[in-house]
Amino acid sequence: MLLAIDVGNSNTSVGLFDRDKQLRFLASLDTDSRKTADQISIDLMNLFALYHFRFEDVTGAILCSVVPPLNFMMEKALARLLGKPPMVVGPGVRTGLNIRLAVQSQVGADIVADAVAALEKFEPPIVTIDMGTATTIGVISEGRNYEGGMLLPGVNVSLEALSRRAAQLPAISLQHPKVLIGKTTEDCMRSGIVYGTAGMLDGVIDRIREQFSGRTLSVVATGGNAPVIVKYCRNKIVYDKYLLMDGLWAIYQKNK
Repeated sequence: MLLAIDVGNSNTSVGLFDRDKQLRFLASLDTDSRKTADQISIDLMNLFALYHFRFEDVTGAILCSVVPPLNFMMEKALARLLGKPPMVVGPGVRTGLNIRLAVQSQVGADIVADAVAALEKFEPPIVTIDMGTATTIGVISEGRNYEGGMLLPGVNVSLEALSRRAAQLPAISLQHPKVLIGKTTEDCMRSGIVYGTAGMLDGVIDRIREQFSGRTLSVVATGGNAPVIVKYCRNKIVYDKYLLMDGLWAIYQKNK
């Protein structure tokens, strides 16, 4: 079995694949850069107990992280539990991507995993959208070229900033809006963030399509906020909950 871990800014996703690439469980933990290797080990042991699996059945692990302060402790915990260090997505790991950035090391490991999985499922040109703490947009062209992308504040980050900086605006959760034109403060905020983000994504996708002379563009979205937002986009966007995990599986297979 393969243990795949994605350490994001807000949450850490933990997935366990069997040898047939079936995801046996996918769990989420809070990301806390203050945790020690012992605390991380306990968290992972509790997850395995919860889902009735054993570490003895894990033959390998792959780690993807955008929280550098946590990397050492996560690697130490995994080495202790598995008896060997995990594969870490980063420089020197084969991905099959041609990263066409000015500084290749600046591309996030999560963006790389999304791109690798997208190329397994779609024909380029491809736009990947990962909606977490930040909303990241990646562009992949023919020849497995990762051309670059865009970084924007995530939906929840925008909502939190709005309520924190505007004294009369309350903190609200991300939900489907009841109406387009709100009649209460909460409805106005919810409609604004959902329809506004959807409209922004539509506009960006349309502009990227122009860069490819109108060729058919595949667009795939993932991340915790994607299910709410994608529904309101006018462009065809495929939602794939497991995109990043599938990318980690593919990267591991290329390097084992």
